[in-house]
Amino acid sequence: MKKIKGLALLLVLYSYQPFGAFAQQTYFFPEKNGVWEEKTPRAFDIDEKKLKEAINFAQENEYSGSKDLRIAIVKGFEREPFHEILGPTKKRGGPAGLVLKQGYIVAKWGDTKRVDMTFSVTKSFLSTMAGLAVDQKLIANTNDKVANYLWDGTFDGEHNGKITWAHLLQQNSDWSGELWGGKDWADRPPREGGLDDWKNRELREPGTVMEYNDVRVNVLAYALTHVWRKPLPMVLKEEVMDKIGASTTWRWHGYENAWTEIDGIQMKSVTGGGHSGAGLFINTEDMARFGLLFLNDGKWGSQQLISTEWIQEAIEPSVPNVNYGYMWWLNRKGNRHWEGLSENIYYAAGFGGNFIIIDKANDLLVVTRWLEPKMIGEFMNRLTAALP
Repeated sequence: MKKIKGLALLLVLYSYQPFGAFAQQTYFFPEKNGVWEEKTPRAFDIDEKKLKEAINFAQENEYSGSKDLRIAIVKGFEREPFHEILGPTKKRGGPAGLVLKQGYIVAKWGDTKRVDMTFSVTKSFLSTMAGLAVDQKLIANTNDKVANYLWDGTFDGEHNGKITWAHLLQQNSDWSGELWGGKDWADRPPREGGLDDWKNRELREPGTVMEYNDVRVNVLAYALTHVWRKPLPMVLKEEVMDKIGASTTWRWHGYENAWTEIDGIQMKSVTGGGHSGAGLFINTEDMARFGLLFLNDGKWGSQQLISTEWIQEAIEPSVPNVNYGYMWWLNRKGNRHWEGLSENIYYAAGFGGNFIIIDKANDLLVVTRWLEPKMIGEFMNRLTAALP
């Protein structure tokens, strides 16, 4: 009798699992080289007409820059003194994208297997390399000073010596110096002033002012390479991409001169974007796999690849910019808020309209390629309007 009562209690407890835990068990995780299962919008009560209208909008609002991305990069950063192409580039394809509901494809457009540059979407992959270093205790705490981990002079001096991993991840370090020929002050300089003003600027206290700056992002990549003691593409491959069944086609490049020696071995230090070429070259489906991992709180199937603690830390708003965490953009009320959409949405964003968008509230993962960047808010509103 006691056994029957115990069994009944277990059944009752099981039936009252939190909905989130049950929902996660229904996610579809595509196998490597397997067929990515598709479901009709009707299976999720999604309005097919409105969904089609949203996809048409994405296709009709293609990024207006040149398909020759070498030209687009030079034009996009023409204000920068000394700017030049230092890493590989690739001509891009047309608009492409995927919409996943609980891991199932409910919409796709364009060539989702074509490998293209992804620019600053790379930063969210770079941030994840820091997260894995924290998970594996290679970095004890993101509030640690980077100078305690890297003593080659990169973080010497009163100012640079204050910089923490969190400052680099939130892009508010104001690191001062030069890396791979790139000067921090020459990257996206202010609209006002000229060379002398920019070179002799007053340094801001780390953690107080956000400034989007690829030289400092590449300093983070360099520092993480020394912490891992191996190239970051190897870390990404072994710790994430192989485990989520990604293709063998993605590549993560650095600048031609970005070599460092660790343990007697020459290693390429990669970039966090394609500002001067390089960065992550990847197809839409592999981007979606990476996004699905985050949608499911760092878990792929039954395997926890990235801790939920790291993801929560990574999407906490920084003090200087409520719309930015650890190299993830956040849809909080601020200068980059998408009106009418959940404030819990967070996303990776790159030059030319590359996005990986995680919408936990709707179990939705969206990847878009080559959508005119200023149209992303309207596209997401149109897409969300199709949901039940």
